[in-house]
Amino acid sequence: MRILAIESSAKAASVALTDNGSLISQYFQASALTHSRTLLCMAEDLLSNLELSLSDIDVIAAAKGPGSFTGIRIGLAAAKGLAWGGDKPICGVSTLEAMAWHLSDRHGVIICPAMDARRGEIYNAKFISDSSGNLQRVCDDRAVPLSILIDEAKNDDIPYFFVGDGARMCYNEFLENGIQAFLPPEALLLQSAWGVARAAEQTKPEFSFDLVPNYLRLSQAERERLERSKKN
Repeated sequence: MRILAIESSAKAASVALTDNGSLISQYFQASALTHSRTLLCMAEDLLSNLELSLSDIDVIAAAKGPGSFTGIRIGLAAAKGLAWGGDKPICGVSTLEAMAWHLSDRHGVIICPAMDARRGEIYNAKFISDSSGNLQRVCDDRAVPLSILIDEAKNDDIPYFFVGDGARMCYNEFLENGIQAFLPPEALLLQSAWGVARAAEQTKPEFSFDLVPNYLRLSQAERERLERSKKN
């Protein structure tokens, strides 16, 4: 099964193609350019250089959040456009689960994807990997203060392996609190379309364009509107 995957939930943007679980090609950049300028161009170049077309793809996959509200919307819009144009099934996956697949070969640790959610919080989830490299989820995707994660880690009594654009922040705080923690190599640190494809392999695709983002919390505009409503 060939999966064309898209990741745009944070600063990094990437597009990848996998074939029956093997990575064939990935285009990745963390240049802070607007994803609307880069994603479809990257997908087009990737397929062209592989001498493939959209008709050769079986599934379109994209990260549906959490992450940057704008980035997620751009990625899902691109995925829906490709799926609709090629009459292909589409698959939306958790950004955090996709990152966890970067570390599925690490055993005896808590795999902890982490993204800076601002306002003193992180988006995170926790996974463990079995001897076959399969992920098992320990908790749901969530937005929590880093202090809560630190308190949980003190009770877990097992090293944490962080991944994601919030990984270094978590890693430093853990070390300051005397908790054992690790970081992956730089090439595996940030979100990637390859991770999205890995997560999509575990998810049933569908011919539906009702796929919606999973932001985990309200946008700033929605929060401000609610605050104004309460004052009034």
